[in-house]
Amino acid sequence: MISTSDFKNGLNILVDGDPYQITWFQNHKPGKGGAVMRVKLRHLKKGGTIERTFKSGEKFEALSVTRQKKQFLYKEGVNFNFMDMNTYEQISVSPELLGDKVNYLKENLEVEAIYLENELIGIDLPIIIEMTIAEAEPGIKGDSISNLTKMAKLETCADIRVPLFIKEGDKIKVDTRTGEYVERV
Repeated sequence: MISTSDFKNGLNILVDGDPYQITWFQNHKPGKGGAVMRVKLRHLKKGGTIERTFKSGEKFEALSVTRQKKQFLYKEGVNFNFMDMNTYEQISVSPELLGDKVNYLKENLEVEAIYLENELIGIDLPIIIEMTIAEAEPGIKGDSISNLTKMAKLETCADIRVPLFIKEGDKIKVDTRTGEYVERV
């Protein structure tokens, strides 16, 4: 069991039957009454963030979260197939479990699979990945300096806003956390 005095960023705990990870915490001592712990928690399965306040000394169950290197192989029907980098075992994952991350999955991309108590709960993508522009309207000469953007389609069929000078076939870097253009490769 974990007490509020043991809180630290990245700690995984069970709150009201749901798995959460502590992303921020602050010990608060009001002028009247006992000390409390203000906490921001990220749901490990759903990904949403909540803020909670706990009384000092409250106890929680610690959770075991492990990470394994996987490589995205291919999409089969609606499911996505990954291979374990150590055992070469293949697993099939539903798009519901992956969420918006399916927009950045391309063949041979290495990811980290997140397991909670030996159950796959999601994947973490590299922060920056290189993608090829599949479709983009042609730019106009002289548009390389302005900060205007246009819509383009990535090789994975995801839409992204890019500067006007980006054209079809260009390789770009994309931030997978925000889905934004970073730079041209």
